[in-house]
Amino acid sequence: MTSAAEKAVEALELLPEEMQEQAAEYLLSQARKFRALKQAIDEGFADVDAGRVVPWDLEEFLDQARARSRK
Repeated sequence: MTSAAEKAVEALELLPEEMQEQAAEYLLSQARKFRALKQAIDEGFADVDAGRVVPWDLEEFLDQARARSRK
């Protein structure tokens, strides 16, 4: 087991038994969110590197939104 995993186990063991399951689920949930966020960021950088991203013009967006709202 890695040092970080050993520390996590030790920390969970220090908690009262009735809190351990909830704490472990929370840690797992946060790790999954981190992994999903990292994957989304990596995909975004891949899009930039592949030229699939264009600069966003806020003024143009607002003009289009205003035009749509007038219809």
